[in-house]
Amino acid sequence: MTFLRLDSLTKRFDSTVAVDHLSLSIERGEMLALLGPSGSGKTTTLRLLAGFEVPDQGQVLVEGENVTRVDPVARRFGMVFQHYALFPHLDVGENVAFGLESLGVSGEELERRVARALTLVDLAGFERRRISHLSGGQQQRVALARALAPEPRVLLLDEPLSNLDPSLRERTRREIRELIRRVGITTVLVTHEQDEAFDLGDRVAVLRGGRLEQVGTPEDLYAAPANEFVAEFVGRSSTIGVLVLGRTDRGVRVAVEGVEWNLTDTADSPPGPARMVVRPEALRLMDPTLGALIGTVTERRFTGAASLFTVLTEGGAALEVTGPPRSVMAGEQVGIMPSRRAGGGIHLFSRTVP
Repeated sequence: MTFLRLDSLTKRFDSTVAVDHLSLSIERGEMLALLGPSGSGKTTTLRLLAGFEVPDQGQVLVEGENVTRVDPVARRFGMVFQHYALFPHLDVGENVAFGLESLGVSGEELERRVARALTLVDLAGFERRRISHLSGGQQQRVALARALAPEPRVLLLDEPLSNLDPSLRERTRREIRELIRRVGITTVLVTHEQDEAFDLGDRVAVLRGGRLEQVGTPEDLYAAPANEFVAEFVGRSSTIGVLVLGRTDRGVRVAVEGVEWNLTDTADSPPGPARMVVRPEALRLMDPTLGALIGTVTERRFTGAASLFTVLTEGGAALEVTGPPRSVMAGEQVGIMPSRRAGGGIHLFSRTVP
């Protein structure tokens, strides 16, 4: 049986549909990341899960139990808010104890569970510290300890790293990942950061306008996007109009600004106009010779082992191409061809009306 299930959840605010018939299944111990642009319904979905909002339609089920209209406390879900919601007038131990006390835990049992929760997040002995004396990363871990102390069935994380400096964010993300895997708790994470979703999520659900566009592993979303929105939203990509000429033994033949390319695209791409979404690593730079798409380098961004070049084609499309750091400079004319290792980095989306 699926551990946590969202069954056709729908939530409206006046004339706005924030969540639109959303269905998801989450297995025990899995971390699912909800990813999408602003207004995609991520936070509303999390609030429906937590019980802070009641859906207009649909159900939330935990191990088959319908908790759709159960009070938040009775659901036994833990939640870490975007701004942590720690009480500055209470010390660390009192903050962690807050949720336990509301459940009637007291005395030695309260102290034991507070200490255990702080040990889980590597803050053993911090009980008497003031919140104002903690770093941002430590405050985030206190919020996690408070959510975990009541031993919830499900952990909900609302943009948990958004308040941290970039230098601290990656380290804290690593700590969260290790902690949640060690505890083995079923977790739903809301984020607008792709790196965060890909690093933490066993699977990622991409939302747009309250609807589910695709759910899968980070690798699935990157290599096999379900539609043009997912292809453009996930990872770096460029988009250019092409004309699909027909199938070949190995894929598809397309015309790109008059230049014909053979692509190893296995999707069903009918002849006619299409949009080609291509990853930077799926293209290569070469001399501007016959068979190559001709353009001018307008920007070079050094990224370490490689550089990211922006090339403006003669037809006016801006394409990002990965190449050796100093292979070409801004202002040079270059040719572009599909990389020999393009793999799943090029995707076609037909513009032909069925």
